[in-house]
Amino acid sequence: MLFPQGYIAEHSGHSRGSTVDLTLFDMKTEKEADMGGTFDFFGIQSHPDYKDITDAQYDNRMILRDAMTSHGFKPLEEEWWHFALENEPFPDTYFTFPINSDSVKAG
Repeated sequence: MLFPQGYIAEHSGHSRGSTVDLTLFDMKTEKEADMGGTFDFFGIQSHPDYKDITDAQYDNRMILRDAMTSHGFKPLEEEWWHFALENEPFPDTYFTFPINSDSVKAG
């Protein structure tokens, strides 16, 4: 259902390795920071500039956004957690290789 509604693309920046979904983590409490909404919730509450949240939640969204944009990532206007590399090196390449436990060596 999420593919036809446009929330998830069959091919995206995630497929190219140039897009990440992330949040803030509080090292003191050892918990994720309160961002005023759950990760991967597809609704207006997930927009980074959504204002019907606490000041602290909004500030957390802006801390994440500022950190990512200052390091060459652009935000998606509908998701506070989604950032794409602005000058990605392979904008037209979708990598297709198997990922399984055999492809990862324990260190």
